[in-house]
Amino acid sequence: MGDLQPLGIVVQGSLSEGLEVRLHGSVSVEELRVGKFLVVQGRRSRFFCLLTDVILGTASPRIMANPPDPSDTFFTEVLSGTGTYGTIHLTPMLMFVPDNPLDLLTETTTKKNKRRKVEEPSSAYSLLPVKTVPQHFSQVFDSSERDFRVVFGWEEDPHRRNFVIGRPIDMDVPVCLDLDRLVERSNGIFGKSGTGKSFLARLLLSGIIRKRAAVNLIFDMHSEYGWEAATEGKQFHTVKGLRQLFPSQVQIFTLDPDSTKRRGVRDAQELSISYDQIDVEDLMLIREELNLSEASLENAIILRNEFGKHWIAQLLQMSNGEIQDFCEQKMGNKSSIMALQRKLTRLDDLKYIRATCPENYIERILRAIAQEQHIVIEFGSQSNLLSYMLATNIITRRIHHAYVRQAERFMQTKNISDRPPQLMITIEEAHRFLAPMTAKQTIFGTIAREMRKYFVTLLVVDQRPSGIDNEVMSQIGTRITALLNDEKDIEAIFTGVSGSGELRSILAKLDSKQQALVLGHAVPMPVVVQTRAYDAQFYREIGDLNWQQMPTQEVLRLAEAARADLGF
Repeated sequence: MGDLQPLGIVVQGSLSEGLEVRLHGSVSVEELRVGKFLVVQGRRSRFFCLLTDVILGTASPRIMANPPDPSDTFFTEVLSGTGTYGTIHLTPMLMFVPDNPLDLLTETTTKKNKRRKVEEPSSAYSLLPVKTVPQHFSQVFDSSERDFRVVFGWEEDPHRRNFVIGRPIDMDVPVCLDLDRLVERSNGIFGKSGTGKSFLARLLLSGIIRKRAAVNLIFDMHSEYGWEAATEGKQFHTVKGLRQLFPSQVQIFTLDPDSTKRRGVRDAQELSISYDQIDVEDLMLIREELNLSEASLENAIILRNEFGKHWIAQLLQMSNGEIQDFCEQKMGNKSSIMALQRKLTRLDDLKYIRATCPENYIERILRAIAQEQHIVIEFGSQSNLLSYMLATNIITRRIHHAYVRQAERFMQTKNISDRPPQLMITIEEAHRFLAPMTAKQTIFGTIAREMRKYFVTLLVVDQRPSGIDNEVMSQIGTRITALLNDEKDIEAIFTGVSGSGELRSILAKLDSKQQALVLGHAVPMPVVVQTRAYDAQFYREIGDLNWQQMPTQEVLRLAEAARADLGF
């Protein structure tokens, strides 16, 4: 527990209102800041607490009415700790008890400096929700690395897939996410524009790949995850993407091959979508972008029922007379069908849309996922909302259907070889897919509500969590949130979270870069962290072991091939 000098003692408090701690006279309130973690040593339990307020107190009203002269340092020091004192307010977050209760008080006293020294525990701890409070005059200490290891685990734990997401604001102690618990449910990364959401996402995805916790399918709207990405700032600088970090485990598919080649990305595979892969449900998602009316969508269903999966290609070839005849036979609306035909011609502007495709690229992606290959789908210049929402919905819907069939087969056979690999799908601009009016109609709303039932979850990256349906937000298991200023967005983050009053003020005071509030299923308690740097040291710690262990000659050969691809 730090240097093990007690900071103060508990003088009063309650389970609902928290604990009030009176500081010892030698402890300055200026050393204690909101968001710091402290430990209260009870008789039977140790309480892991969050500091939520710092207060100045006086023993007598006369001191406030007649304060000493600031230049009289002697009198000021005489009053300190007796007439004047500091108090802090703590909110207990967890209580933990060792399996052997004697381990809680395994302490030795050194005669030289009379300091108490707590030894490493010899048994495991049980983490429990806070159901009581420590007794009067329980001592308060700085939290130690051992306390953080008990609460958040450590990355080298052989029994859990832990990943260091960052460190507490005022301590050099790692804070870990339990990746097995993370991928069980859908998760979210939130923050206003410019707070580093994409860097947080790359950090988290790298950990999932490194620890083999799940397979990732990433819809890379701005081409930031695959090969490399530019950092913000006055000087231009790039950071490695997932393909560079894990060349043997990550594949890149591109909807815009020309853009991908111009950026020097090698080994990217082209991805096309044909008209017969577009269904009416996909058009419902982009109805605002195409300005489709309800009548046009109803007539689209009539066309689909008549022509099957080739209905769009058939519609685009129909003349006015053929449309008139069709409407007379099938009771369609001519003006609505003509409006639908006119608006669907916008799909021709999308580079990845084809009348027919030489092969089923989505089946190729599914085969790669089955081999536990992580997929990044780049959009290049095709990153407008119409293009992004259409392609993302089409691909995800078909992959989810394939997963449902495979999961049902696994439930029937109970054969582990039939179990599909856990899949996490990353989408940006998530509020476009999960808005209250569309969440129940889109595949993404279905996935968020089903959670782990069919081994598919979401990682949503968004700057407007208030635009996401409340039912979906309540299903978000772990939320990693950078700075947010809008009150509606802050309120949305804490949907379904009890006791969030103190956390709201902490969230609003985060720095604009490299700080985040982590709460939910993958951590035992909410914690504010200074996020791990995404830099050369991180590359060395997280990189592809197969690549690092590759013979030098093979590395040189691949490097030379890369240079040739870039035209050097």
